[in-house]
Amino acid sequence: MKYERKTGMARLWELASMKKSLVVCSCVLSVASVIFSFTPFIAVYYIIRELAAHFADLSGLDREYMTALGWGACGGAAAAILLNFLALACSHVAAFTTLYRLKLDFTRHIASLPMGFHTENSTGKLRKIVDENIEKLEGFIAHQLPDLAGSFAMPAVALFILVFFDWRLGLASLAPVALGYLIQTAAFAGKAARRFMKIYQDSLEEMNNAAVEYVRGIAVVKAFNQTVHSFRKFYDTIKKYGKFCLDYTMSFEIYMELFMLVINNVYLFLVPAIIFLSGKVDDYPRFALSSVFYLIFSASLPMPFTKLLYVSQNGRRIADGIERMDRIIAVEPLAETASPKTADEYSVSFEDVTFTYNGEGESVALSGVSFTARQGEITALVGPSGSGKSTLAHLIPRFYDVAGGAVKIGGVDIRDMSAEYLMSIVSFVFQDVFLFKQSVLENILIGNKDASREDVIHAARAAQCHEFVERLPDGYDTVIGTKNIHLSGGERQRIAIARAILKDAPVVVLDEATAFADPENEQKIQKAFEGLMNEKTVIIIAHRLSTVRGSDKIVVIDGGRVAEQDTHEGLVHAGGRDSRMWEQYHGALGWTIAQRKEPANV
Repeated sequence: MKYERKTGMARLWELASMKKSLVVCSCVLSVASVIFSFTPFIAVYYIIRELAAHFADLSGLDREYMTALGWGACGGAAAAILLNFLALACSHVAAFTTLYRLKLDFTRHIASLPMGFHTENSTGKLRKIVDENIEKLEGFIAHQLPDLAGSFAMPAVALFILVFFDWRLGLASLAPVALGYLIQTAAFAGKAARRFMKIYQDSLEEMNNAAVEYVRGIAVVKAFNQTVHSFRKFYDTIKKYGKFCLDYTMSFEIYMELFMLVINNVYLFLVPAIIFLSGKVDDYPRFALSSVFYLIFSASLPMPFTKLLYVSQNGRRIADGIERMDRIIAVEPLAETASPKTADEYSVSFEDVTFTYNGEGESVALSGVSFTARQGEITALVGPSGSGKSTLAHLIPRFYDVAGGAVKIGGVDIRDMSAEYLMSIVSFVFQDVFLFKQSVLENILIGNKDASREDVIHAARAAQCHEFVERLPDGYDTVIGTKNIHLSGGERQRIAIARAILKDAPVVVLDEATAFADPENEQKIQKAFEGLMNEKTVIIIAHRLSTVRGSDKIVVIDGGRVAEQDTHEGLVHAGGRDSRMWEQYHGALGWTIAQRKEPANV
């Protein structure tokens, strides 16, 4: 039977139950704290009764009894504080443990999802889930869950006390509480409230996405002397969010005012009841004493119900955020075989591969692609922009699954390999190199966490980056991105190549690895390739045809199909697509910008 994930407060409780014993202990201690918090009120009642009984002659007061009541009130208050502290201690341990596990599980899950998921879901959306939606769960478990238990226990204890002394005045005191509950339910439990909550989360996600995009493009904004007002998407999302918050607040204005009026003025219900009952009692002194007690006690009633209002309101907001996390968790990673295989050699073959990015009905990115990149050879993929070269490269480490055909390494379908094994035999140097805000050493060690410092330096020398690394303030321990330490595009590329050399995988994919390099850096990167390519299956994607001229095979991709494949000399001699590309390339090399000459005046 398929498991249906819980939603709302039930889902929050399920997540909190990861540390069930601590959470239950916290709730029990919170309830005990609430019970002890009523001790001073009961003590005050009996002190007033003792004073009232000996009002005419105070010498008859039982001072030891009153002293004991006073110490009981202090002890009850101290016990309430201590129990509340212990409840919060338990809930905080449970909260931080749950938060750690949840963030770790979520980040592991999104790392296991195919590349297509990450292209369809923005960084801002995922960042909000990790940094806000999951983070808020910590506050719910650490503070609001114990408060919720105490807030539910408090009315029960209060009801017992109110009915115990005088059930008629007790009912009068509870009438505004019941009315407050009805107002809360009308305001926050309907479809409109749920719809508003969805709009609220959607608006936050849109604003986060636009904010990330704005910050990433701040250089363009500054270069063209623009402001946030000119960046319409970001500006509009801010305005939309502001308008929603205002509308949301105003929609609950009447409900909120009514609730606060009712719950903070219990005496408005209690005083008429006292006046009405005062002429119908037999024991007037006792009734007067109870009336005083109820007037004093009623002042404590608003606190738990106001707290319950905010806890339940915030709980719904957190629950909606967790539902968004659950929708991401429900996305299935690429299926793994139950009987994984390994390869004996590492030639890469594409066999009648067809691929679309968004499933059936979408335009085909690749159609009937077949070629083999042999081990020990360099295979270059060339073709115009949008022809499908990078898509082919992304299929090799199984960033996506093919729609038809197969990608094989050493004759084994990559879908029959475990993800861990596949990633261990493929090194990928991306066109856009990403370096973490860590030391150069740690960035290179991503290629092989078990490598020694000497291994890293050896890989850096092979990647032609040892010299510039040594010139950095702290050498290999220099943290990139701090203290104004920044690397050029070519330097970053060579760090990425050092990673790949350190990994020493038998299959190497270079996706436009020299795209942003100047001529000097390109020459150094080309030399770095020599240390990367030895006896490996190397697949290079390049726009600069000079970088692939010496390849063992060139595969020309056009419109998602293989147009032709051969050596450079063979393709040029055939006079096909590659030959025309070479003619255009050589023509572009001689292209210059010249000043236009104005015709002479006649």
